[in-house]
Amino acid sequence: MNLPFQNDALGKLTLRLTVGILILFHGVYKILNPGSLDFISTLLANVNLPQILAYGVYLGEVVAPLMVILGIFSRIGGLLIFGNTIFAIALAHRDELFTFTDHGGYALELQIFFLLTGLAVFFLGSGRFAIKPD
Repeated sequence: MNLPFQNDALGKLTLRLTVGILILFHGVYKILNPGSLDFISTLLANVNLPQILAYGVYLGEVVAPLMVILGIFSRIGGLLIFGNTIFAIALAHRDELFTFTDHGGYALELQIFFLLTGLAVFFLGSGRFAIKPD
């Protein structure tokens, strides 16, 4: 039975726009403030990874969100967001994995949101409202 507000395609579009737009803000910030790559490079060097990997943030926070927003290879974009967030948690937030905020919330709420919504886009795909539906 189809209920009047039951629409998988609109639900997928809402998910794609939410995660895509919110993580794109992070990427635009990094484009406008290229010095933020120095911080990421330092984190990579601290765990003996090549500093050139810092440029991967543009893939995970600019290209992938645009893919997800527009619905062009959305599943791949979701997977890139997922991978980008794994790196962000492992490099910059690992000390906060088991901590809470002063207000009782989980310290990594935003990072876990990006991680799981990227994974959800990977599993669900773009839906009908996409440039290249899958």
